[in-house]
Amino acid sequence: MPLLPRLSRPATLSALALLLFVVMPAAGQLLPGEDVRASVVKIHTTSRFPNLFQPWRKEGPQESSGTGAVIAGNRIITNAHVVRYASRVYVQGHQSADRIEANVIAFAPGVDLALLELEDETFFEGRSPLPFAEELPAIRGDVSAYGYPLGGEDLSVTKGIVSRIEVAGYSHGFIGLRIQVDAALNPGNSGGPALIDNHIVGIVFSGIGSADNIGYLIPAEEVLDFIADAEDGTYDGRPELQIGTLQTLENDALRDKLGLDRETTGMMVNHVPEGTDTPLQPWDVVTHIGDHDIDNEGNCPIRNDLRGDFRYFVHDLVGEDGMVPLTVIRDGETMVLSVPAIDPPALMPSLAKYNDYPRYYIHGPLVFSQVTEEMAGALPPQYIQLFNYIESPLVTRVGEAPAFEGEELVVVASPLFDHRITKGYDSHHLAVVQAVNGTPITSLASLVTTINAVEDDFVILTFAGSVSETLVFDRRALTDSTEEILTDNGIRYQASEDLRDLLPNED
Repeated sequence: MPLLPRLSRPATLSALALLLFVVMPAAGQLLPGEDVRASVVKIHTTSRFPNLFQPWRKEGPQESSGTGAVIAGNRIITNAHVVRYASRVYVQGHQSADRIEANVIAFAPGVDLALLELEDETFFEGRSPLPFAEELPAIRGDVSAYGYPLGGEDLSVTKGIVSRIEVAGYSHGFIGLRIQVDAALNPGNSGGPALIDNHIVGIVFSGIGSADNIGYLIPAEEVLDFIADAEDGTYDGRPELQIGTLQTLENDALRDKLGLDRETTGMMVNHVPEGTDTPLQPWDVVTHIGDHDIDNEGNCPIRNDLRGDFRYFVHDLVGEDGMVPLTVIRDGETMVLSVPAIDPPALMPSLAKYNDYPRYYIHGPLVFSQVTEEMAGALPPQYIQLFNYIESPLVTRVGEAPAFEGEELVVVASPLFDHRITKGYDSHHLAVVQAVNGTPITSLASLVTTINAVEDDFVILTFAGSVSETLVFDRRALTDSTEEILTDNGIRYQASEDLRDLLPNED
């Protein structure tokens, strides 16, 4: 069966990764007639998700399952979403009743991949690692997806065809190749290998619930990049181009305003967020990334029969200084700018990106936490409408970078605990803290330090936006109520681990 040329990424695949995962020695290959099914495993997880509005506790345990594939180095590849927030991970072999405890050693939710290792490596005896294909599959080529979908206990093998290969956004800013297949992929297939001639061409990661027999694979190329990145024990992730927001150049009036001829193509910089360290300016026209032409929809030729988002090339072009060359037209002059490609700081960071739990601090009846992407995204429509009206930063600053290094938004994460000192006050649920006794609050750590340094008789909290109520507490009564509230509500720690060193020592 003819295969299309593999897209070269020499800068992203280490020699070790090529040796282990592409040019596999004969001893690591499946032997003729050897059963692929032995190398496809079922993954059982017990997950504890964060509770955004009671950050001192986790949600109740949830049981789920997925699929994984044995690869070189006595490791198992699967999806990140299969093992996210997992407190326990077990691997079960084909036609085996034994569940072997596993540990997550690399986690990349952007590309939805994770690596597992087992505590008992004798599991791998008789289970040969599956090799990766060196080339992308041909369109309309046959593919077999292996997995453990819901509806049965045994391994399922689904036949399908490759229907599309494209550059697509995954999540958390990740841009990469994606393979669409026409095959029946269901919950539980996630993390399973899709094979051609017993070589992994992709890892199953999603389907379309509203469409019949349409699913998506993470191509072997992207999987190998992930594995190579994780070789040193840390997954660094792909850099994200600091370019702001762009708009297409399809409109004739816009092109005339910019003085562009018909042959000039690219994307116009529409907005550069405050705090973004980039030389780009609004009205700049970005025409090339490296030597690659950018069209009026932001795409570049990837190969003869594939075009895709120009940001696909960032990973290949980023230099040791973290810069990417972009050709720009500014006020009719063409110039080449070095634009940073880094993991951008976010005013509202994502917990899911790092499998983190919320940071928090409890002082008296107040529960403070950092505003995260997940918290802002969980607001119901009526809250969004209200917060827009009162100009709460929880809504008005979504998507912004920090205004200065280390800036965080601090919110009252939960309604005030019921206590006599809260008499007459509203709940202040999700109010963003502006100041304590007139001292601006710039981070969760600054709140902990500031509120514990108050020497006045009263602690006064003011809030951002047009929140009418100011909270005033007797300082000693506020401090004394903390232990009582923690005990009454069965809360073990007053603060998340990262903040405990900031708490005053008890004599």
